[in-house]
Amino acid sequence: MKHLLKLSDLTREDILSILNLADQLKFERVNGVQKDYLKGKKMGLIFQKASTRTRVSFEVGIYELGGYGLFLSSNDLQIGRGEPVQDTARVLSRYLDGIMIRTFEQQEVEDLAKYGSIPVINGLTDYAHPCQVLADLMTIREYKGSFKGLKMAFIGDGNNMANSLTVGAIKTGMSFAIACPEGYEPDAKIMEWARENGEFLCTTSVEEAIRDADVVYTDVWASMGQESERLKRAQAFEGYQVNAPAMKLAKPDAMVMHCLPAHRGEEITEDVFEAHANEIFDEAENRLHAQKAVMVKLLK
Repeated sequence: MKHLLKLSDLTREDILSILNLADQLKFERVNGVQKDYLKGKKMGLIFQKASTRTRVSFEVGIYELGGYGLFLSSNDLQIGRGEPVQDTARVLSRYLDGIMIRTFEQQEVEDLAKYGSIPVINGLTDYAHPCQVLADLMTIREYKGSFKGLKMAFIGDGNNMANSLTVGAIKTGMSFAIACPEGYEPDAKIMEWARENGEFLCTTSVEEAIRDADVVYTDVWASMGQESERLKRAQAFEGYQVNAPAMKLAKPDAMVMHCLPAHRGEEITEDVFEAHANEIFDEAENRLHAQKAVMVKLLK
């Protein structure tokens, strides 16, 4: 494992190894144990998209590991003014020990890894969000004990979260079902891979997807960069909501997850969100622990 660009690059063993280390790092933090695993290491944090959880969790994480995080917005870099990504990659490789980038195009992340000589972590692209899904898997295992025999249902847009969750669920042995309107399905190649490697369903029916689910997941209908489609998407996704009637079809002990920020009253109702707030905010906290594990794996 040289980089974290997308979950499909990792084996099941890679994923479980990261999760096991994340559990250890969380235990150490909770018990006040500080170990400078990455003492003196310098991580560049490139943000071309706004962030709350990604920025704070990476900055706090590298600090707690004994390293230093350098925040770099698109306004701070020549990459935001047209410098080729391959040049940026080669320059930053001379200064830093690792790069985390949160951007739009997956190819930009792939090119950073291709032309640079240091580890690259995908903090989010329009195609994938591997860091979030590692935190999600960590949370599911905390609540359910294991992944074996679990069904995950995703209600909403077949976006970067749906792409990465599909891969994460199938690789860890869960079945995965997504309910979305026609035209809003996950990446076609990911769906093809999922059908060949596990139990996967893509349907327009919320009821079909959520029935007997152990884990129910949702995300906003319009992601960053899709603000101009907000009205169109609100109409397309009407009915694709995680609410009390839908939850009655899931298993009685089903957990609810959301990568945040949540638009309560749209993709999820206030009552369901608050009833499962512990799970959702444990999930948010676990971004810190999962990403610390990734940084230790790549930079140590």
